[in-house]
Amino acid sequence: MMNSAPRFSHYRCCLCGKEYSPDQAIYNCLIDGGNLDIILDLQQIRKGKSREAILSSSETSLWRYLPLLPVADPGYYGTTLRLAGGTPLLHPIQLEKQLGVHTLWIKDDGKNPSASFKDRASAVVVARAREIQASTVVTASTGNAGAALACMAAAIGQPAVIFTPKSAPPAKVAQLLVFGARVILVDGNYDSAFDLTIQAAHEFGWYCRNTGYNPFTVEGKKTAAFEIWEQALLRRTSQRPLVLCVSVGDGNIISGLHKGFKDLLELGWIDQLPRIIGVQSTGSAAIANAFHAGDENIIPVKADTLADSISVDLPRDGVRAIRAARQTGGSYLLVEDDAILQAISSLGKVGIFAEPAGATAFAGLQSAVTKGLVTPEDDVLVMNTGSGLKDIRAAMQAVTPAPVIDPDMNSLKKYLGV
Repeated sequence: MMNSAPRFSHYRCCLCGKEYSPDQAIYNCLIDGGNLDIILDLQQIRKGKSREAILSSSETSLWRYLPLLPVADPGYYGTTLRLAGGTPLLHPIQLEKQLGVHTLWIKDDGKNPSASFKDRASAVVVARAREIQASTVVTASTGNAGAALACMAAAIGQPAVIFTPKSAPPAKVAQLLVFGARVILVDGNYDSAFDLTIQAAHEFGWYCRNTGYNPFTVEGKKTAAFEIWEQALLRRTSQRPLVLCVSVGDGNIISGLHKGFKDLLELGWIDQLPRIIGVQSTGSAAIANAFHAGDENIIPVKADTLADSISVDLPRDGVRAIRAARQTGGSYLLVEDDAILQAISSLGKVGIFAEPAGATAFAGLQSAVTKGLVTPEDDVLVMNTGSGLKDIRAAMQAVTPAPVIDPDMNSLKKYLGV
């Protein structure tokens, strides 16, 4: 039951265009099952002083963009719920020179409270859960979305249940448990956990956070686009579109970024959309396959990649993910797992510790430069979606093991060759 007036106009199906009232308890279209877009009253926002309020705000988290979000201020000052977003934009000059691009930025969302981009969605979903007085929030996750939900829910005492494949990296499972969520390991893959979550939410009346299912997840993720607007777009002088490289699994992050930039364009706060390039592992390429086939028919694959955060058989937000690239003049690229490991190492050498999914975007940029999709005149921004501490096993595959020597100078000199 709502305890406040809705802060958005309506829901709209991305497939058939069917519209639904904002006070309906709904996740996806009742006609075709399509993902729902949350439609803000942008005309009213445009009339107000939202732009000035944002640019002059002392708030540094994603709640800086409250005028453009479909939830009310959740309060809870001094908690981690107030810390999601506001991540740094880095300028690694060494990599910029190596790639030969005009400007290279890397937005490091590994600096979020639970160390991944998914904190953005979970913060907004938890705020929504409190608005509708949900007793429990549930999600399926390979680790990051679950950790983000567990973290944000713990901050305000919101009960949370996480279904995750038993193959999830131990560091991610540890986060879930430490944050106090009820964790249930599923003897199956992400997709089977996803389906079980929806059934459980229906059976027990839980509020489902599932990525690519709950429309409020995109609203949280679009806040990264707003930060890119302030951190990069407002400071650029080039008339060429910014090139944005982002890793893609179920498609919800790239869809969220696209939604954020479209909101800004409709408000008249930007005059063109960034060119969005989605990057997938060759072992989990359902969306890229559909993009290059020239349609929106997502055919499931049997995902097999070390980048567990983007290892998805059936992407739940595939159509909008395809449109994010197609409608911005972007593309999709595929990279091998070996290239992802090399990208982890390359980013590490400039002080950025990325998990495999985060490094996938940088591997995609390297491929884009080689293929001529990115030129020396381009400004490029790469999203690192998670910290390397999430998956130490993968990180160790990306580096040469440290030597073991005896604790004396002779052993050291022998190793050093002096």
